[in-house]
Amino acid sequence: MSSAVLRSAVGARATAATCAVVFDVDGTLLLSNRSLGSYELLPGASELLGMLRERRVPFVLLTNGSAYPPAEQAAKLRAAGLPVEDEQMLTPSSIAADLMRRRGIRRVLVLGLPGVGHALRAAGIETLYTGEPGATEVECVFVGWHPECGMKDIETACHAIWGGARLYVASDVPFFATKQGRTIGYSFAITAAIRRLTRVPMTLTGKPSLQALRFAARRLGVPVAAVAVVGDDPQVEILMARRAGATALAVTTGTTSREEWARQTDLRRPHHVLNDLREVLDWVAEAGAAPRAAASAALSSTKRKPCDVLE
Repeated sequence: MSSAVLRSAVGARATAATCAVVFDVDGTLLLSNRSLGSYELLPGASELLGMLRERRVPFVLLTNGSAYPPAEQAAKLRAAGLPVEDEQMLTPSSIAADLMRRRGIRRVLVLGLPGVGHALRAAGIETLYTGEPGATEVECVFVGWHPECGMKDIETACHAIWGGARLYVASDVPFFATKQGRTIGYSFAITAAIRRLTRVPMTLTGKPSLQALRFAARRLGVPVAAVAVVGDDPQVEILMARRAGATALAVTTGTTSREEWARQTDLRRPHHVLNDLREVLDWVAEAGAAPRAAASAALSSTKRKPCDVLE
């Protein structure tokens, strides 16, 4: 397929000026192993983040991984060679803590590793785990990274929900990219079992929820329309960006090949497929170049939209 045909297939440049970037992590900036214990940086990732810092272009890393607290995850990425600060690392737990606090939720059953509940505890929310006294007497169940999840965990969550607790979910993505290929998203499978039993709706705090992108935009200090989202999955980052009116930039280093990108349609079709990660620089203005008055108005309008609740 020629480059001209491919550009036509994936769509034209977004019309809104972009002044900040939201990066996916796995498959976009790096590949981890299945146990999340080691990282292999993808070509251009470290150089690009360094150049964005030099140009004072704000950026954050938005992962669906919830195994580690944001600061711990940022430290791991710095050790691997990515120039990222603690406050630039966002996880579904970060978003869940913000949302729960604003909704007055104070007591949560966490299905996940201790790191899943760290941001909640930091926000003053009491977290309980399976087997602890009162684990079913909570306002909310939060499902995150839980590779050792068993039937006792699922049963406890169901009893909590039958008692009136709401269901919040870090990630509803079935697979993510690793060095060994596609890896199952544990929270996807756990949530499927809980919802099959309880038939309740869920609130998604990770990608592709609009709640996740709005949280990232607030952290960046820009409206969603001024954000470029860079990712490897048409059903996650690209869908999220297109639904919100952000610029969607795709990479071919994760779950989706260039040919597969060309076949995407509607809200799963990116504005552009990057040949090199460093092409992101062509899509963002340097700090201060974006129209801030229009940005402020757009940001105000996004706050009035409802959060993502999936039936």
